Amino acid sequence: MNKMLINATQPEELRVALVNGQKLYDFDIEVPSKEQKKSNIYKGKITRIEPSLEAAFIDYGSSRHGFLPFKEIGTQYYRAKNPEQVTRANIKDHLQVGQEVIVQIEKEERGNKGAALTTFLALAGSYLVLMPNNPRAGGISRRIDRDARDELRDLLGSLEVPEGMGLIIRTAGSGKSQEELQWDLNYLLRLSEAIDSSAKERKAPFLIFQESNVVICALRDHLRGDIDEIIIDHPPTFRLARNFLEQVMPHFSDKATQYDEDTPLFSRYQIESQIETAYQRNVPLPSGGTIVIDHTEALTSIDINSAKSTKGSDIEDTALHTNLEAADEIARQFRLRDLGGLFVIDFIDMTSTKNQKAVETRLRDAVKIDRARVQIGRISKFGLMEMSRQRIRPSLGESSQLTCPRCKGHGTIRSVESLALSVLRIIHEEALKKQTGKLIIRVSVDAATYLLNEKRSDIEQIEKRNEITIVILPNLDDTTQDFEIQRIKSVSSTSEEQTSYDQIHQPEKQTPDFVDKSHRNTEQPAIKDFLPESPAPAQRKETSDGLLKRFWRKMIGDETEDVTPIKSRKKASRTSQKTDKTAGNRSRNKKKPTNEKPPRKPRRSRNQQSVDESKTAQNQSTLSDQKTEKPVFSRRNKGRRNQKENTTSQSSQQTGLFSSGDTDQTNPEKTAQDKSSTIRRRSNHSSRRRSARKKPEVASLSED
Repeated sequence: MNKMLINATQPEELRVALVNGQKLYDFDIEVPSKEQKKSNIYKGKITRIEPSLEAAFIDYGSSRHGFLPFKEIGTQYYRAKNPEQVTRANIKDHLQVGQEVIVQIEKEERGNKGAALTTFLALAGSYLVLMPNNPRAGGISRRIDRDARDELRDLLGSLEVPEGMGLIIRTAGSGKSQEELQWDLNYLLRLSEAIDSSAKERKAPFLIFQESNVVICALRDHLRGDIDEIIIDHPPTFRLARNFLEQVMPHFSDKATQYDEDTPLFSRYQIESQIETAYQRNVPLPSGGTIVIDHTEALTSIDINSAKSTKGSDIEDTALHTNLEAADEIARQFRLRDLGGLFVIDFIDMTSTKNQKAVETRLRDAVKIDRARVQIGRISKFGLMEMSRQRIRPSLGESSQLTCPRCKGHGTIRSVESLALSVLRIIHEEALKKQTGKLIIRVSVDAATYLLNEKRSDIEQIEKRNEITIVILPNLDDTTQDFEIQRIKSVSSTSEEQTSYDQIHQPEKQTPDFVDKSHRNTEQPAIKDFLPESPAPAQRKETSDGLLKRFWRKMIGDETEDVTPIKSRKKASRTSQKTDKTAGNRSRNKKKPTNEKPPRKPRRSRNQQSVDESKTAQNQSTLSDQKTEKPVFSRRNKGRRNQKENTTSQSSQQTGLFSSGDTDQTNPEKTAQDKSSTIRRRSNHSSRRRSARKKPEVASLSED
């Protein structure tokens, strides 16, 4: 059972977790002390244009100016009447410093890099994304199935989109009706109009529209039909979420419940320990292996170690089992930590190509539920896999972790001996410079103690050889290994100086962030609490077709075709076929030999009636019996057979007792008569008379 847990009891952190049973598979956190500006819309002004960088710098109210590439500048900001005349070479002539532009933040500030901006706004709704000034953009989410994409493409054409705007259907829009999509579009159009009107009221720079907090974003982005329950442990947050659901997603409002037990919400579902793994460098695997995640300026490296893993019959099987577990955990850590950028994964070496493909497939399947766009390469001959993940928001480390002041983020520090010897070499180098009268060195307490004791003789030799004074002062700030060397010329060294202990720098007392709130940006957006005018239309519950119905539609075609006429036509067809077969059998029974002339229809007599009754009884016999009713002739004399047929035909016409079908009956007496007639070939006339006399007897015997 999938649940959304929202923990807002502590004002310093607002956390949203998605769990399946007691397994955490997604996690979002919002820290008020570190404001997230991604997707916020500002009105700024151009402060500098750099053709060499093909970009302009924008002052939008932050301490660091934003970076706006030329390709992200809309044509409405060009001074040229014809936008096609603007090229990268002369774009500086069509923009001017101090020009006001409406920008949206695409990427947050990171390190020394300013925020990445764009003038092509993207307004995200519940089901749609509206781009008010980008008509070329638009389409359907890639995560939607092909069958649903065809239906949504038709719905997209039926929506009333103003000219010059683009529209994208989000994954949540799959299965929605035209009425629901149009409702969301109307809300986004009103929001676009509000942004345009607010931008005209004030001068730049200022904040126009702010992205919703993590609760609203989580409900909008994660809430799907597979979420069975929404549990919130903070009453004000519960009311906020309930109002949003009733206004925007009324069909989900019944799923929101308030948690009021004494046990903390996340402890109740045993996910606190799983959240802690997202802050650690090493992540354990169920089999005993570990994952090591390290961050650098260029990329994030992930190393898989077998460690204590012993599952598997051999080393290849152990490596495969550990790598498969690591693939699932890596995809999960991506979502928990909100990692983005480039990644290099060092899997355990596998010699089998089949096993390598199995690991690649496992990782691709594991990232299918990720909202971010993920691109995965293949495992190289060195056992490395390259991949990238879209940076949706600042990572968990960037929003809730600080750089270590002692190591400056390196993770290691120099030893005391190494640091002290490095300082001693610099002292010797500075002492050789001309007009050096005094050197003041400020180092850590450990390094200063090492220099004044273990290296005292070396320092005295430098002083005597160069006729200078060396003063070593301890740095009372133990959180850093930085050192400082101050060189004083000999001319100014004779002036009055302070004593050495007065020259020791006292560490600065810094107020913690949770106490000092003056540094926080308290700017309020011009547009606040912007909600749709009316609740979302009620979602229609459509019954999905069953498997047999979908198969019938796939094989046959349109379901609207009437089935009853088809059955009647099939029944009529079978009846006609049966009739044709019966008629065919009768026609075969009445079929004459090749040289026989069709006789005239005789008049019916009493003998003829008895023959008809016997024929009716014979029709109830099997098909094989009917086939044996064909005439059997002697093969010895073909001429004799034709002669007998002519004789039989003449006798039938004379007597009027038999039809042409009756002369075709087979009988042993007939065969014996044929043999006797063959032997007695003295007179053709007598033979014909004998055949005509014997034929009725053969027919009557066969009918009895």
